[in-house]
Amino acid sequence: MSSTPFSAPLSDLEQRDAFIGRHIGPDADDMAAMLSALGVSSLDVLIEQTVPPAIRLSEPLPLDEPMPEHEALARLKAIADKNVIKSSMIGMGYYGTHVPSVILRNVLENPGWYTAYTPYQAEIAQGRLEALLNYQQMVIDLTGMELANASLLDEATAAAEAMTMARRVSKAKSNTFFMDEGCWPQTIDVVRTRAALFGFELVFGAAEEAAQHEVFGALLQNPTQDGTVRDLTDAITALKNTGAVVAVACDLMAQVLVKSPGAMGADIALGSAQRFGVPMGFGGPHAAFFATKDAHKRAVPGRIIGVSIDARGKTALRMALQTREQHIRREKANSNICTSQVLLANMAGMYAVYHGPEGLKTIAGRIHRLTAITAAGLEAAGMSVVNATAFDTLVLDTGDQTDDLMVGALAAGYNLRRCGNTGIGIAFDETHTRDDVLALLGILTGQLPDIDALDADAAARNEMLPAALQRTDAILTHPVFNQHHTEHEMLRYLKRLQNKDLALDHSMISLGSCTMKLNATAEMIPVTWAQFGNMHPFCPIDQAQGYVEMIKGLEDYLRAVTGFPAISMQPNSGAQGEYAGLLAIRRYHDSRGDQARNICLIPKSAHGTNPATAQMCNMKVVVVDCDENGNVDVADLKAKAEQHAASLACLMITYPSTHGVFESAIREICDTIHAHGGQVYMDGANLNAQVGLTSPAAIGADVSHMNLHKTFCIPHGGGGPGMGPIGLAAHLAPFMANHVVQPMQGPHAGQGAVSAAPWGSASILPISWMYITMMGARGLKTATEVAILNANYIAKRLEGHYPVLYTGEHGRVAHECIIDIRPIKAACGITEVDIAKRLMDYGFHAPTMSFPVAGTIMIEPTESEPRGELDRFADALISIRQEIAKIETGDWDAENNPLKHAPHSQADIIGDWDRPYTRQEGVFPLPWVADNKFWPSVNRIDDVYGDRNLFCACVPMEAYED
Repeated sequence: MSSTPFSAPLSDLEQRDAFIGRHIGPDADDMAAMLSALGVSSLDVLIEQTVPPAIRLSEPLPLDEPMPEHEALARLKAIADKNVIKSSMIGMGYYGTHVPSVILRNVLENPGWYTAYTPYQAEIAQGRLEALLNYQQMVIDLTGMELANASLLDEATAAAEAMTMARRVSKAKSNTFFMDEGCWPQTIDVVRTRAALFGFELVFGAAEEAAQHEVFGALLQNPTQDGTVRDLTDAITALKNTGAVVAVACDLMAQVLVKSPGAMGADIALGSAQRFGVPMGFGGPHAAFFATKDAHKRAVPGRIIGVSIDARGKTALRMALQTREQHIRREKANSNICTSQVLLANMAGMYAVYHGPEGLKTIAGRIHRLTAITAAGLEAAGMSVVNATAFDTLVLDTGDQTDDLMVGALAAGYNLRRCGNTGIGIAFDETHTRDDVLALLGILTGQLPDIDALDADAAARNEMLPAALQRTDAILTHPVFNQHHTEHEMLRYLKRLQNKDLALDHSMISLGSCTMKLNATAEMIPVTWAQFGNMHPFCPIDQAQGYVEMIKGLEDYLRAVTGFPAISMQPNSGAQGEYAGLLAIRRYHDSRGDQARNICLIPKSAHGTNPATAQMCNMKVVVVDCDENGNVDVADLKAKAEQHAASLACLMITYPSTHGVFESAIREICDTIHAHGGQVYMDGANLNAQVGLTSPAAIGADVSHMNLHKTFCIPHGGGGPGMGPIGLAAHLAPFMANHVVQPMQGPHAGQGAVSAAPWGSASILPISWMYITMMGARGLKTATEVAILNANYIAKRLEGHYPVLYTGEHGRVAHECIIDIRPIKAACGITEVDIAKRLMDYGFHAPTMSFPVAGTIMIEPTESEPRGELDRFADALISIRQEIAKIETGDWDAENNPLKHAPHSQADIIGDWDRPYTRQEGVFPLPWVADNKFWPSVNRIDDVYGDRNLFCACVPMEAYED
């Protein structure tokens, strides 16, 4: 404000654009100083030197002016209030749950948990790694399997991954996969989509008939969609005798009481952990669990947390078997999914920790008892219950009364499931009570029975879950599930784990290509509103008009940003967005009779997920070279596009490039692909450098995914959740995903789904809605400009200490820069890993290592970091370079130095010290470090030991104490 509070106009005093300054780190004075350091007179001049003029937008984004936080919250609350919350008894894999308040406040609403990044730097991620290990142990126990991963995106995706894993593992020659007709319809929808691209044939039938078919694998479901609980042992044995790999989709709460898939002989168990304390949220995000036998560990999709040791022999956790993953194996990776639902997996695991085995048995027992009481009351009234066994779901044959009964239940506040023309499904969860049973029996039978009498009868007979179907083995015996049952104990346990993790609430996380920016509190608040959290994704759509309006508003925002006329909100991760985008391209070509178009050109600099996604879409990857400046080699691209013209499907390209440069030839690149009949897929990982300046449509792309967890402020959650909606040009719009349960009207009607829920992880979409609403067109553009400023400032500060590998035509980088460590390694043996570990001693998370170029570090500071933090980070890297110089000159030994010993833990400051540098140099290398010291809880972790001695379950508590 240039004038005084007494003379300023009201429009200034209203501060309607105040949030822009809250989100963007540098203030006007800082920007002026940074621009001066870069030798430019203004931000406009810097942008002119960075972004090619041919792709610059000529008009501002067609968005409203910025809106203050309180006003945006009030507007979104008014929209949320249009949602009508009824008691959901729809089931179908989504259930009401009570989120323990201590977990709600201290995990879901806590930036110490939700702003952390994927635990690649394990020494400063021991807290969430322990939480994920708890989750894996919980899944192992309840499924009866030997190994579990750290979660997948949703149950339907997990089922599709089980199918592809079965193909990798099975020795059967068949190309056919069996699906139980009792599977959820959304699971069938997603698996059908995936199978079509792989060329797998699907056959459907009853589980007991599966072995009659020649198949490489099978997916069975227990309980089935009609609620029936079965012992699948004989069916599984018969299938395995044919060489098939058998997966069982199961219910985690049911597994507390029901015989496990492992006990039945299954090879894979999967499902959703949603009902373990994670709100329905109109479909997500939820952690899908995936478990298998130890023999199949190298074929498992997703991440696995394993146990290793650190340099002092102390127990330490890390992500295990990472050589299976995308950035290493590329198109040969087990899956293109490069994330987990970490935040939600941690919530589910903590739900089990808090309740313990006896608490879970009580909850599961109460759910089952309500189900059994209702069945007894219905049968006593002469109504027909279709399923003879059940855990929580009953299906009734209601004949010509079906419509009236559904209407009556709805009027009384209950959403039941319609099962065909003459059936009604009722699913109980932990939020239901005896009052709900009484109300339902009154609605359905017209009678108000004695609940206590029905309870005594149901308990005595136990017909719905007889002994032969019950599990007899112990669950959750590890001490962690048996000692944190008071809120005080749980609070302290959560805090102890949080203290081991470095997140954005401590310091900047400068990961290139990952955009770890501010996740503002005002953006996060709506996520836990009941109006968003307590909605079933398959509720009558007229009850979800608040969600519909909010999602449509966000779609309109994303249309403005991308320049595309069509948006699909279904993909629930960036990898799913890639898959959905290439799927649309594949369907487009097929619709034109171009089934032979299966070549996908991918530059060497591409994300590792790109080749894996192309493989999932049954495309053949052809790699395009990069030139000495890191840009796509246009001559090589043209040669390969011409060579494969008859079979060219698409190009996958990241813009600005993964090398951190705005390539001036981008339009020529896109035109070349189009000239040969191909389509251009733009990977949206670097969209944070485009918003308001250019757009995917402006550069010539046909489809692009948008990482809402990067550019649009959904937090990374310690490794997930994310959202990856796609924008499509008009000709591709008819080929985007639809949904079998909640079909959407439009030209894409009938297209198969890519995710379990129609709008993906809908409950986190308010975050991006709030961000764009509060920033407005002006704020979004400024954010992009400052992201570019901050990256160039970092590159300038590091100039003379580390070579910046790639720059644009005017010597500028985009929103990230790559510094080359290879000369240092050649000179003295210090690697990018050593520098990454040493940064922990300065209180920073390392940037991205060895991607996209081995032996380098890629830095993305984002627009949210103030100049002071940027300077501290640059000072840390410069100080580390000075330490390296001491090694190069021989002042410090090549192996006995702070970088090779990094990170330093508190164990290093006690006892004997035989190192050539002081303890202070080790743990407080710059004066300001001591003011906000972050102590890694372990020393450098031995990755090789962890993989050679693979152990992926909870270790004895004394191992941590020792």
